Amino acid sequence: MSVTTTATAATPPSDIVRRAQTVSRAEGWRKRGPLLPALIFMIVVTQVPFVFTLYYSTQSWNLVRPGSRHFVGLGNYADVFRDSQFWSVTLNTIILIVGTVIVSVILGLLLALLLDRAFLGRGVVRTLLITPFLVTPVAAALIWKTTMLDPVFGLINFVLKPFGAGQTDWVSKFPLPAVMADMVWQWTPFMMLLILAGLQSMPRDITEAARVDGANSFQVFRELTLPHLRRFIELGTVLGAIYLVNTFDSVYMMTQGGPGIASSNLPFYIYQRAFLGFDIGQAAAMGVVTVVGTTVVATFALRLLFTSFTGKEEAA
Repeated sequence: MSVTTTATAATPPSDIVRRAQTVSRAEGWRKRGPLLPALIFMIVVTQVPFVFTLYYSTQSWNLVRPGSRHFVGLGNYADVFRDSQFWSVTLNTIILIVGTVIVSVILGLLLALLLDRAFLGRGVVRTLLITPFLVTPVAAALIWKTTMLDPVFGLINFVLKPFGAGQTDWVSKFPLPAVMADMVWQWTPFMMLLILAGLQSMPRDITEAARVDGANSFQVFRELTLPHLRRFIELGTVLGAIYLVNTFDSVYMMTQGGPGIASSNLPFYIYQRAFLGFDIGQAAAMGVVTVVGTTVVATFALRLLFTSFTGKEEAA
């Protein structure tokens, strides 16, 4: 016992700390090791292309003029901010995202409140309501363009024909709302599932106590249910907005961004500039501006969301 104590006392404290740090570092790498392939894959497929995009954004490079490629610095970014169509398309993108998210959240909330009640066939109804979220975006866009909104054979015109609107070309006259209708149809099930999970996590004894105290259904919803669902609605809003920024399929399949740029959004406009206008430099600059703007907005929104979750947990 005395020998061990003497040996321990003879070891300098700095060596003990160094050994502990070495062991903890090795243990940390051992735990992180299985994640390294995923991290490497993510870097290869996301960060490396973004670095190339940054490089291309500093070049004046138009594919229809071979040999004209040269370094222009921030010139492409200056051209992007002077492009009036870029700002119009940005406004379209904001309208598309905000409109789709708001309508999807409202419809998802109503459907979640319906499915939270017990009734015959609830499982079948729930499955049918989830189905649109499982349809691929290209197929969903074609369904809405040909089956729902076609001026001759569309179901919408068939339903509205008795009211005198049976020959309306919805995609041509209302291109942006037509795209939004398709996206709302796909995203409402996602919002519904998220809010339904929030509803089912709500303690039933609180609502029962409120009803015993004389609160009606609307008061229970306003004072108890809606505050409880706030963070679930915020989470769905943030996730939906982040995903909808990248929407390309619906715009391409339904309207091709037209007429003009009436229904074009940022991803489709960048595609047009790169693969139809062959201006790689400006398209890369637009992509960088879009990524930076989206990252800033998403970071701010996620910080607010995490603050809301943390605050709720601390209050509990």
